Amino acid sequence: MKFTSVAAVASLAAAASAAPSTPETFGLVAIRSGDAVQYSGFNAAKGSLFAGLPKQNATCEGTDDGFATFYIKDGGLYLYGTDETQQFYVDRSGMGQGKIGYTTGDSSSAPRNGELTGWSIDKNNHLVFDGSSPIACPNSIDGAYSIWASAGVANPAGNSDCVGIAARVEKSDSPVACTYSS
Repeated sequence: MKFTSVAAVASLAAAASAAPSTPETFGLVAIRSGDAVQYSGFNAAKGSLFAGLPKQNATCEGTDDGFATFYIKDGGLYLYGTDETQQFYVDRSGMGQGKIGYTTGDSSSAPRNGELTGWSIDKNNHLVFDGSSPIACPNSIDGAYSIWASAGVANPAGNSDCVGIAARVEKSDSPVACTYSS
């Protein structure tokens, strides 16, 4: 009995020491063959998610490479940052139509219908929300694509020519902590 207890404590201690101190971080790349969004990196700015934004104007602890860095924790998608937590939400209501945005500081600032969890990486190494891939709408700020969650609306919020994409996960071995504009 004593041996079992000692072994269990040693096993728990080993597991705790093996746990990473920082989350596994990644970047995202849009995959859509035959469309201009193909291979565009994802960016975070102005409380929204984009692909191909020329400048995201993040405040970083190092050099901003122009692409957002993400991590998933307990089904929530977060921006890898400095002091303030920045968490993504999805609003699939009739008003939100699949809006993907992020909160800064307190997740209670998400819209009333904002869903904070449901994010995962599928077997193809693509980021999905509730099992669905995102869509990209052209002609957003600075010529970027705005990124939306699938909510049964082909062209959300008056956009046109939106296309379904895969958001390929690219592991980030040396992430730079940033605070993204809200």
